Amino acid sequence: MNDRLSPQNALAKLAQSHGEEFITVFRHGTLEVEIYQPEKVDRQQAHTRDEIYVVISGTGYFVKGLERCPFQPGEFIFVPAGLQHWFDDFSDDFATWVFFYGPEGGEKES
Repeated sequence: MNDRLSPQNALAKLAQSHGEEFITVFRHGTLEVEIYQPEKVDRQQAHTRDEIYVVISGTGYFVKGLERCPFQPGEFIFVPAGLQHWFDDFSDDFATWVFFYGPEGGEKES
């Protein structure tokens, strides 16, 4: 793994992963960075750690709990551990960075 990442390099690695929708591209301590590019449907479930998305490309809607909001490239989206969430009705070019961090169960709010 490399400590310098670009969307192009990460997406190229994902394309070589034989049909996977995400791959881990970096780890350090509790931080895990993935590149995620689902096709048509986002099948993910709630996660056990806090999570941040930074949208690389595409548009659509992000559902978090009972909220459904539009998203666009460059957007930062935080999801606390355990909360159901998914990307919905997204464009074919959708791709996002995913950052997991902290302890299982998430960090305490300050």
